[in-house]
Amino acid sequence: MGMARRGAYIPPPPRRSPRQYLPVLLGSQQLLTDRRATVTSPAQRGMAALRCFALLLALCAAAGADASKGRWETVIRMPGEEEPATARGGEGPDEAEEDAVGTRWAVLVAGSSGYGNYRHQADICHAYQILHKGGLKEENIVVFMYDDIANSPLNPSPGVIINHPEGENVYAGVPKDYTGDEVTTQNLYAVLLGNKTAVSGGSKKVIDSKPNDHIFIYYSDHGGPGVLGMPNLPYLYADDFIKVLQEKHASNTYAKMVIYVEACESGSIFEGLLPADLDIYVTTASNAEESSFGTYCPGMEPSPPSEYITCLGDLYSVAWMEDSENHNLKEETIKKQYEEVKKRTSDLNSYGAGSHVMEYGDKTFKDEKLYLYQGFNPANANMTNKLFWRTPKAAINQRDADLLFMWRRYEMLHVKSKERVNVLREISETVRHRKHLDSSMDFIGKLLFGYENGPSVLQAVRPSGKPLVDDWDCLKRMVQIFESHCGSLSQYGMKHMRAFANICNNGISGTTMKEASINTCGGHNSARWSPLIQGYSA
Repeated sequence: MGMARRGAYIPPPPRRSPRQYLPVLLGSQQLLTDRRATVTSPAQRGMAALRCFALLLALCAAAGADASKGRWETVIRMPGEEEPATARGGEGPDEAEEDAVGTRWAVLVAGSSGYGNYRHQADICHAYQILHKGGLKEENIVVFMYDDIANSPLNPSPGVIINHPEGENVYAGVPKDYTGDEVTTQNLYAVLLGNKTAVSGGSKKVIDSKPNDHIFIYYSDHGGPGVLGMPNLPYLYADDFIKVLQEKHASNTYAKMVIYVEACESGSIFEGLLPADLDIYVTTASNAEESSFGTYCPGMEPSPPSEYITCLGDLYSVAWMEDSENHNLKEETIKKQYEEVKKRTSDLNSYGAGSHVMEYGDKTFKDEKLYLYQGFNPANANMTNKLFWRTPKAAINQRDADLLFMWRRYEMLHVKSKERVNVLREISETVRHRKHLDSSMDFIGKLLFGYENGPSVLQAVRPSGKPLVDDWDCLKRMVQIFESHCGSLSQYGMKHMRAFANICNNGISGTTMKEASINTCGGHNSARWSPLIQGYSA
């Protein structure tokens, strides 16, 4: 072999990985074994051992070189066995998987305020912890909550929010993207559409998603037929929300979207409205005509710590979150969680204290794994799919949970305290306004459709697959007319949205509705329930 010319580059010998030395080492060991019968000289045996030791040194040196570059392999592979992509410096399975998934985004919305609605913000904070532990970045999770619970004077643990009687603090680390007056439908729609210029206040964080991304939306609050509550009026109406989802789809800025909604009559937000071709899958806590339920309430089993006077969670919400916390989300499918949550929310299909969990939209990708939307917590990799917490054995209608809170508050106060008198007055006013709303709607129905037919016309439920109302603008006008003369609907009064829808579906004009409202509520003093104070629901 000729001499290399002076100045020429001589490449270094290729670096071998530890496994490449394995055949040599095994051959040397075999050579040493074969010669034991013939090698009798101590010098010869010493030379053979020395050669073997030198090979071991070479093996360690090669492995050390790999380790210095972060390429130490703890497994010795046999000759011909493929080295994983990550060891070759290529893209590993997890990295390739992430590229296929795109960015995971989430929007979490607590649509209420007030300590009596503790459970809604507790739900949202708990959801944030699950997603964050699952690897979703804070910059990709947008949180809407009024943020008046953690540091409320009524909170027995200031700065702490729990979502289970034995649960940990779920408030820690939750971003304050949109709080207080910033929790509005306008801001929610702007965030979903990625429109920073349309956002008012807050962190300006929006869903700036791309075509390959996955989006998870979770909402928790009160609701009614065709409507979801918000702490700042107006409420979220189904037609507007569906239009926003359609606009988001038209912008080609996501691959798939999953939406979970906790609210009374939440199925009515999507029933007959959500097309199946938007790549959006939805589950709701209830169907289009029933309430959803609060849980972990005082007096229930399991009950909150004795110092808590309000419900800690909602039945559907804690069902999906506790399910996610106790499963490997790289193995559990969307379909499987839906089935588990449906069974648990229905009180094991008895519906003794529960609701019908529903699904809407595109059901073709239900076999996808949940981690695509909620992320994957490595601590759950070997989960045995067993709930470690006691699950609720009772629930309360969402619309009665605030009354339960007020009564518990009244009972814990000193008999002669001024605060106790004020709380009792608040209870009386709340119950009186509820009765006023119910009787007013009943009387308006009789004025419009006759004494016998009025109640049945207002309460009529349209066939499955049909939306609540044909003319949503008409529904909103009827709400405004009613509130102008009879007072604010409040979160309780959202239950009457079906009545307003049926008034529109039966062709009643705004003029006729105004006349009926004046005749019904003309002498009524709305006081604190005036829409001039509360605002209009539509």
